[in-house]
Amino acid sequence: MNMSQKPQETALSRCPGCEEPLEPGDLFCGACGYDLSAVPEPPQDRPTIAIATPAGEPAPGAGFGPAPGAAEPAPGQVPGSAPDAERSAPPATRLDGPAASGDFELAAPAAAGAAPDPRTSPDPALAPSAGAKVCVACRAGRVDNDGYCENCGHAQPRERDHMEQELGSVAAVSDRGLRHHRNEDSFAVSTTALPDGSPAVVAIVCDGVSSASRPDEASAAAAYAANETLLESLPRGTHPQQAMHEAIVAAAESVNRLAQDPGQAQEHDPHRHQNAPACTLVGAIMASGLLVVGWVGDSRVYWVPEDRTTPPARLTEDDSWAAQMVAAGLMNEAEAYADERAHAITGWLGADAYELEPHTASFKPDRPGIVVVCTDGLWNYAESAAEMAAAVPEDAYERPLHGAQVLVGHALDGGGHDNVTVALVPFAVPPQGAGSA
Repeated sequence: MNMSQKPQETALSRCPGCEEPLEPGDLFCGACGYDLSAVPEPPQDRPTIAIATPAGEPAPGAGFGPAPGAAEPAPGQVPGSAPDAERSAPPATRLDGPAASGDFELAAPAAAGAAPDPRTSPDPALAPSAGAKVCVACRAGRVDNDGYCENCGHAQPRERDHMEQELGSVAAVSDRGLRHHRNEDSFAVSTTALPDGSPAVVAIVCDGVSSASRPDEASAAAAYAANETLLESLPRGTHPQQAMHEAIVAAAESVNRLAQDPGQAQEHDPHRHQNAPACTLVGAIMASGLLVVGWVGDSRVYWVPEDRTTPPARLTEDDSWAAQMVAAGLMNEAEAYADERAHAITGWLGADAYELEPHTASFKPDRPGIVVVCTDGLWNYAESAAEMAAAVPEDAYERPLHGAQVLVGHALDGGGHDNVTVALVPFAVPPQGAGSA
């Protein structure tokens, strides 16, 4: 099953009202609420700029090795791109003009005797009451529970379109990007204490598989479940690597439940495997001088030393068709990534996943650095470890939220063809026992 195959765009691929991309079968534009039941032919001449994805290059070697006694060896580094649902398409195009701004243009005042413009002369019954949310488009109508203006019909900006959180020594930013009509990524960051009182920092990042149903719900459920599981297991003294494994299993179970209709037994649901909600997951734990990473899918973790003269590293290996071919020795890297199946993901969380195989790895850095936990919406524009290190600002160790904001901006400046989410975890080496084992 190819979860990364992007559906072909229909003849009407963009909204006539705001030029946002449309999904097949849409009846209304998800960005502006435009009624698509009767639309004019789209103009044939739109100025565009081609956005190219940077070519992949081999990632440098890791800056440190696996911790002794780790349950699994450190993953090998697999260069190249392995994006999911909508990443196998050709380079994206981006409108270069007023239609691409996302602003709403108000109509000129109505002429005498003409019907009033509902945006400027709303029905009094639809006018917002005191304290009610006012439409950002017509500035007059009230917004219903579904997020649409009852006066002009425009969709309102979603709270999830751009999210930021900073919590002590961890920060995360998620953005809708420039092409998607919603943000299907999610994240969770948290801090807790181990039984000995030492701190533990957690960052979880999930990327909804766009070709699946309800990918935004899947990523949110997975991030929440993984984070809550870690907040329960780490204070009990569970080893961080085992805790990460359990968290991924809990996240998978949470996503699986989305495929089950309320009140219907999961094993008796004949449709639960058909286009079930799905997402990828990647996470990092910093605890007791250890850096533990876990993942399913093609979201990644990078290590960027604070001392930029030492090499950065990629700490995860994509669950992708190309990566499997290279690892098995069936193809060389050039052949594998030239194949049309290269970017199909082979692992994800969801009821239609073949088999859940959580990956975990444990490291013991011998120097301070920044842990970058991200979706492919970022690493598509900074694929190798060296490219990611170059994109991370020099002061990210002291200002992780600012660093995450800069990285999201890097993806948007590169084209922003996908949702982009990144969490930064500054890794501090304990004063005692700072050397690697």
